[in-house]
Amino acid sequence: MTMEAVLVLALVTLQRLGELILSHHNTKRLLDKGAWEAAPAHYPFLVILHASWLGGLWWLAPGRSVDVGFLLAYLAVQPLRIWILATLGRRWTTRIIILPNSPLVVRGPYAVISHPNYLVVVAEIALLPMAFHLGWYALIFSALNAAILFVRIPAENKALGIARPRPVGRAL
Repeated sequence: MTMEAVLVLALVTLQRLGELILSHHNTKRLLDKGAWEAAPAHYPFLVILHASWLGGLWWLAPGRSVDVGFLLAYLAVQPLRIWILATLGRRWTTRIIILPNSPLVVRGPYAVISHPNYLVVVAEIALLPMAFHLGWYALIFSALNAAILFVRIPAENKALGIARPRPVGRAL
């Protein structure tokens, strides 16, 4: 078992657990303010996918050497993740939560791309397994993630359109 692999996986696991806690808190707060969840049926599959991805890495990666280039690429994506979380603030969740009559966020990374978080997740799902020389694993989970996003992104776009968005903020 390489200590580097265990350290990387421990940090990623702590990050994900922290995000789940933040998401739960934000979701509860938004729902208490009158928000509603759009397309909840696919959410358990999203959770299973991400838990399986990380759990499988815990099973396969220890004992493998770490490819520093792919690990640095994975780490290079993290500032964008932080920027997304900071931009959405208390509106960030792992679910599709719509607060009626709230303006869409169009500042920060959202001034450049509609769904920057999904871009980050696509990169992470591919890059972290590659850091452990698990290309086949990256390919399988990238395909599974693409299938989930094929459902999720249109559902989110539809829900955001129903919410009568009013853009707020300004482009960078």
